[in-house]
Formats: sequence, C-alpha cells, structure tokens
Amino acid sequence: MKRKIFPQPNGTEATEFILLGLTNPQLQIIFFVVFLLVYLVNVAGNVGMIILIITDTQLHTPMYFFLCNLSFVDLGYSSAIAPMMLVDFLTKHKVISFSSCATQFAFFVGFVDAECYILAAMAYDCFVALCRPLHYSTLMSKRVCLTLMLGSCLAGLMSLAAHTSLTFSLSYCGYNIIDHFFCEIPPLLALSCSDTHISEILLFSLCAEGRLKAFSTCGSHLNGISLFYGSVMFMYLRPTSSYSLDRGKWASVFYTIIISMLNPLIYSLRNKDVKAAFKKLIGKKPQ
Repeated sequence: MKRKIFPQPNGTEATEFILLGLTNPQLQIIFFVVFLLVYLVNVAGNVGMIILIITDTQLHTPMYFFLCNLSFVDLGYSSAIAPMMLVDFLTKHKVISFSSCATQFAFFVGFVDAECYILAAMAYDCFVALCRPLHYSTLMSKRVCLTLMLGSCLAGLMSLAAHTSLTFSLSYCGYNIIDHFFCEIPPLLALSCSDTHISEILLFSLCAEGRLKAFSTCGSHLNGISLFYGSVMFMYLRPTSSYSLDRGKWASVFYTIIISMLNPLIYSLRNKDVKAAFKKLIGKKPQ
C-alpha cells in the first residue's frame, strides 16, 4: 500500500518528525519479538563481557581494556536506538519531537564515532603485539592505553558536537516524514530544504578517516571491523542523491543492532582467556 506523505505548510519549520519504521503494520508484532530477542542478547553479551573483564584480573591487559570499552560503546549506541524502535513497533503513530530526535541523533553519533577510534586503538594494539613484541609493555603501557581511550572519547564528543550542530541547524520546512526507524544522518539530510554540502563533506571525511585508521588488524578484530565498516561505508560513503531508503534502513539495522550483538561473540568464542574467565565466574575449573 502506498503511503500518503503530506508537506508542512509553506514556511513552517518542523517541530516533530514522523518515523515510518521498518515494515508494514501486518509484521509489526513479529518484528517486535525478533528485535526484542536480538536486543536482549545484545545487552546480555556486552554486559557479560564487561563484567568478565572487570572481575578477572588475568584479563586486565590492554587488549581486554579496549574490548571492555568497545562493549560499553556497543551497548550505548544500540540502546540509543533499540528501545524506541521496539516501542514504535507497538504504536500506530510513530512521532518523535525535534528535540528528542536531536538527542537520539547526538547519542548515536557520539557512541558510533567513539567506536571507530576504539577499533583503531585495538588495531594499533594488535600491530604492536605482532610486530614489536619486545617493546609491547612500553608501547602499550597503562598511560598509553588511557590516553588512547580518552582520545577516542574526545573524538566522539567532537564528532557529536559537529554533526549535531550542523544537521539540526538545517531547515526542515518541507516534509516531516522520515522513511526510517530512527533519526540518522542520510534520511535527515535528504529531508532538509537547506544546502547540505558541508554536512555531506564532513560525513564522508570522517567515515573515510575512520576506515583508514582501523585497517591494520588481526584475527577476530579483522572480522569485527569488516562487518562494522562494511555496513557503515554502504550507509554513508555515497551522496544523498543516491540514497535508497529501503536498503539504507536495513543497512542501519545491521550495524546499529546486529553488529553490537555479534561483537561479544566474535571476540570471545575463539578466545581461550575469555572462556576460562567465564568458567571461573560460574564456578568451573578451566581445562
């Protein structure tokens, strides 16, 4: 069934947006159940990983320090999206105010961009471990790890400020209906009646820079960043004019909800240290 979309009155700035969501009304309950289960696994996996790393002293190494923070960031950006998406599956009118849209957007951008830099820090840790093993303790000292983590957080905050201020200073005086399930950059830029070239250039440059920073990796980390950057590049490294609403929504589902659920599995299933820590936590002696 074709959706009817009505514009705002001439000269009227949008004070709220309508999210069309993922699918037609007949499948809302099915999608609610599926994504609720995915989100619960996401929360359990990332919280479990954080608890394991904090409680087991054998995991107090640079690699697990970054992995703990990666789990926190994964939990953060998925939680900025999933709860509201789940509520929208059960409501007929999916309305979000301008300020709520900006808040969701800001948290999402801040956490996702921080993840880009954490992945880069993990890539550097892998590089040092493989190529400079004799200098590892010096090059990856506690101070260096804290500095890299602080830099990742600051970069996320700077990106949050830049993207949020640019995106929400644009005029939205036409249609206020977003064919998406949350307030994301490409559908908002496509909706704006302002010139969006500066926002698009910033978006392209940040995504390309993050990809270059993270591509010297090893093992499980390569799998993790391949999934994350593959879907992010599909979503962002293309002009707004070529943006496909349906394909874009499903790419967003993949890297906002699915990948944050998969990361604990990717980094733990083939990791003997994590398995041993889990067995210790539940009272079993590691083999």
